[in-house]
Amino acid sequence: MKIMEGYSKTIKTGLYFGSFNPVHIGHLAIANYMIEFSDLEQLWFVVSPQNPLKEKKSLLKDHHRLEMVRLALEDDLRFRVSDIEFNLPTPSYTIDTLAYLEERNPGHEFQLVMGADQLKTFRKWKNAGLIAQNYHRLIYPRPGVDPETIRAIPNATMVDAPLMEISSSFIRQAIKDGKNGFLVDPGDVEAITQRWRELLAAPELRIRMGRAAENIGGSANL
Repeated sequence: MKIMEGYSKTIKTGLYFGSFNPVHIGHLAIANYMIEFSDLEQLWFVVSPQNPLKEKKSLLKDHHRLEMVRLALEDDLRFRVSDIEFNLPTPSYTIDTLAYLEERNPGHEFQLVMGADQLKTFRKWKNAGLIAQNYHRLIYPRPGVDPETIRAIPNATMVDAPLMEISSSFIRQAIKDGKNGFLVDPGDVEAITQRWRELLAAPELRIRMGRAAENIGGSANL
């Protein structure tokens, strides 16, 4: 087939912002669903160094969280992990990251992947109106949020992804019991689990990790 001169394909790319503190089976299930059942061609995990509505001390160190996402994604070309926000001023704001990514990736049409529960605080996001107007939002179900209240939101799609409830206590206990509490394949399950155990065993990180476990679900930045 002859391609028309001047034709340029735009890659529909989902941006999945979060602390991924750490990445787990819920994150991967949602990401896989978005690729398989929406028109997205790629999905990028954007690891956030700091959520403006959370204390930074509750997070694992940036490079630990980034490392585990990379291990989880392995060589699946549908997914990428981005540390772009590590190089931007903190706290990180989605609108600033979007502008930066668009400038450097003109061949991509970016859409936001976000949980329904995040809509409760969306109005607090920096330039929330501009984001809602210019970027399509793919919204997945979260406990306690009625999907019907979301379907009327402009420039947004309520995706019928599975409802994921992964508790921090479940993950902590699974790892203590020597089980895989994080992932389904693809991904190097054993490597991630072992890395998590190493972090838990580090005396200087025990207090930090205890706090982080309370926020293990991961959330989008603002």
